[in-house]
Amino acid sequence: MTEVFDYFTQVDLPTPTLGDDEVRRLFADAFGVEVDLRGLGSQQDQNFRVFPRDSTEPLGVLKLSNPVFSEAEIEMQDAAAATVAARSPHVRIPKLVEGPLGAMSAWWDSSQGRIHARVIENISGFTLMGSGYLSPAVVEAIGALSGAVSLSLADFVHPASGRVLQWDLRHAGRVIDTLLPDEPDAEVRAIVQRAADAARAALAPVQDALPVQAGHFDVTDDNVLRADGALVPDAVIDFGDVCSSWRVGEIATTVSSVLHHDGASPETALPAIRAFDRLRDLDDGEITALWPLVVLRGAVLVLSGRAQVRLDDANDYAAVALDREFRILVQAASVPLPVITAATRAALGRPPANEPAWTADPLLSAGPHVELDATTESPLNDAGAWLDAGTLDVAALDALDAGAAIVTVPAWRAQLTGTTDPLPSTADSMPTGVTVWLAQSTSLAPGDTRRDGDALVWTSGRETVTITGVTDPASSVLPARTRLVLRRGIDRSTPPARTSPALAAAWRETAGDPGVAIGAPAAAPVVDDVLARRHEVLAEVQEHYYAAPPRIERGWREHLIDVNGRVYLDMVNNVASVGHAHPHVVEAGSRQMHLLNTNSRFHYRAITDYADRIAATLPEGFDTVFFVNSGSEATDLAIRLAMAATGRPDIVAMREAYHGWTYASDAVSTSVADNPNALATRPDWVHTVDAANSYRGTHRGTDAAHYAPEAVAVIDELAASGRPPAGMIAETYFGNAGGVALPDGYLTEVYAAIRRHGGLTIADEVQVGYGRLGEWFWGFQQQGAVPDIVAVAKSIGGGHPLGAVITRREIADRYRTGGYFFSSTGGSPVSAAVGMAVLDVIEHEGLQENARVVGGHLKKRLEKLGERHELIGTVHGSGLYLGVEFVRDRETLEPATAETAAICDRLLELGVIMQPTGDHQNVLKIKPPLVVTRASVDVFVDALDRVLTTGY
Repeated sequence: MTEVFDYFTQVDLPTPTLGDDEVRRLFADAFGVEVDLRGLGSQQDQNFRVFPRDSTEPLGVLKLSNPVFSEAEIEMQDAAAATVAARSPHVRIPKLVEGPLGAMSAWWDSSQGRIHARVIENISGFTLMGSGYLSPAVVEAIGALSGAVSLSLADFVHPASGRVLQWDLRHAGRVIDTLLPDEPDAEVRAIVQRAADAARAALAPVQDALPVQAGHFDVTDDNVLRADGALVPDAVIDFGDVCSSWRVGEIATTVSSVLHHDGASPETALPAIRAFDRLRDLDDGEITALWPLVVLRGAVLVLSGRAQVRLDDANDYAAVALDREFRILVQAASVPLPVITAATRAALGRPPANEPAWTADPLLSAGPHVELDATTESPLNDAGAWLDAGTLDVAALDALDAGAAIVTVPAWRAQLTGTTDPLPSTADSMPTGVTVWLAQSTSLAPGDTRRDGDALVWTSGRETVTITGVTDPASSVLPARTRLVLRRGIDRSTPPARTSPALAAAWRETAGDPGVAIGAPAAAPVVDDVLARRHEVLAEVQEHYYAAPPRIERGWREHLIDVNGRVYLDMVNNVASVGHAHPHVVEAGSRQMHLLNTNSRFHYRAITDYADRIAATLPEGFDTVFFVNSGSEATDLAIRLAMAATGRPDIVAMREAYHGWTYASDAVSTSVADNPNALATRPDWVHTVDAANSYRGTHRGTDAAHYAPEAVAVIDELAASGRPPAGMIAETYFGNAGGVALPDGYLTEVYAAIRRHGGLTIADEVQVGYGRLGEWFWGFQQQGAVPDIVAVAKSIGGGHPLGAVITRREIADRYRTGGYFFSSTGGSPVSAAVGMAVLDVIEHEGLQENARVVGGHLKKRLEKLGERHELIGTVHGSGLYLGVEFVRDRETLEPATAETAAICDRLLELGVIMQPTGDHQNVLKIKPPLVVTRASVDVFVDALDRVLTTGY
């Protein structure tokens, strides 16, 4: 029989501690190569990265195995690695390195006895070591690697596979029983004992039937690698824990390793479990066992790590790991096992268990019942009332006054009302308790009652209800006209006040609905199929933000709120210029809708008043206004005006710009981010000049002064060739590139050249006009230039589809020679009323000044971030039109495109809406509603700092 290691015969495993000089000498003797060394950490072995003498290219990783492991066990590790490499070629697996004397694997007679040494290929990449953030894609990839390894080793057999390791989860209980008595910290002992007892009890009914096979059983964050520049791992190293054990232990070990990372929770590990299940199809017993095994793995890590440090206080690798190992255990035990198991079953598409019925007498009997709607779309939340802590109480007391005996807000349904402190955002938006107001003081049904802090706990048989809000927790009489919350518990566990949608469903499945205790059950959950139906009925090209977007159903100021009641900070929405659902704008539109809304060719006052008002914001001479429905239509019309007024077809446009999707506006749009074929498909009447980007363009810094003369040369050459341009269209502030200011004097020079040849100048103010820049109401004012035609949209409607083109009468009149113009709803009575209201808000609430002050504060904070985070190349912009440009190298300006997308996804997880822009999609486009507060932009910067610090 093969001699193999048995942990329980030698619990203490001090790592080898050979000195560098001895290692170099033994290495040269055994393998015929002189090397330099760099020490690497290990729990129980001694590892080095080795380099040929005086070389910076690594030869491989030297692993000095703990002397307790036999030659058969070491051979098994190499054989398992070779098996995975052959059966899963998409997974990078390190091989034994070949040296001048053959494979670098040998036994050394060292000063510390006989030690096995082998050199394993140093495959490129980085582990996920540390506690930085792991994205859902990374977590999923780790789970897929775990599944691939498990599948590859499904029928792997070896004489040494029966060895007994402390990490084999079949022996976790014995390991805990062995180590726990020697743990000197009483608090740690208590935490481990409670968690382990619950896990062992949950595991006991299924453990004897769990499938067994060989496995790696250490596919963890420290043992997977991602290639340089890659965002997800594709390599597995360190087969030192290969043995035969429960198959589900593979993914349990993997899951445990993600739980200490920034922002991690049991719920964030679900992508790994789904990926593993797609390859290994976990059976019911394995799903039941999974989370108890994760808890037991955490307990073993805590006790083993602390014991190793007590044994070997020079082992920095083990010492550094103590905090994160403790976090693994705390997170693994943070959700009751029945709840996280139910959430896992749901994530894997397994059918849910039946919600437990109420088994006691009714908790109380109160009479006629009214249920309040506190969800995102409820009218209770209109006009920002959801931020008022008293909104629910007022509505409930009104219902009681109208004759209701009991008023409730159900558990398990999203509750927005009363979210008084929405930022920073949290996904825990689902109440686990039923909120109750009683018309009369009411006694509870007979049962045992006790006080738990400020709460009253009522128990009858298997039912336990915790009641908060009672004035006297020692009494079993519930007071009248007082807000109470009843939460139903399981196994002595009371749910948190709020939880995430996924865990709410799992809590409900395991604990049941507290509403049934008072005769007011919550409605059955409804499957949200809106995204799937959107994909079915909308054209694929009509995209939405994010791969898995939140379903937004309400907006207020700088907040966006999803159907689950989660509040997001909107840092990208310049369409909602004066904030979402501004009461003055809502009232103006509603009032006008009550009066009249019709074709703009009818005669009514609103269109005239609005045209006067918008013209008054522009320099003298802008006296004629056209109204349309969008920015695309506005730029399209502006181009047509220039062509009609000059009788010429040719237009000059700046590269890297986006002007719209209509035929003419698309023709002058050259952004390859919006259309990869933009430059190659321009019609011959469009002539482009270089993008005047002083940061990453052809000319940078002070050399950006060359852009204007070069553009003038293009204009002059066109005229000399017999094709003088009808005009030039340009954004007055380089919006699509992320808020880059044009070089000083650029528009003055270029406008002069256009006019010298009889052309007209068009200012595209769709993005930056209307006070967004802070210092200037219009972007062209920053340049000290005045255009002939101004096109504007987005901001002027505050979310209503409204655009305008403003010019001089003589230019507008020339358009008449080509026919007539009208836009049925452009400038309609409602549109005009809304547009007037938007201007009212900007003026009366000082939003241009807010853009200057808050935007200035935001830019300074972002620039400070740039001093600490190399990824930030620069911060562009002015006021509340800013751009943070991410680069991989500040000298070459290599765009960090993939990183920018990942940063935006992580910001969404933290509750911040942000999107990339620019031709390289490496700039954050920061253009929030103009009402955004200093406190809100601080939340954004803090979130961005966290992302850049902890990962994305």
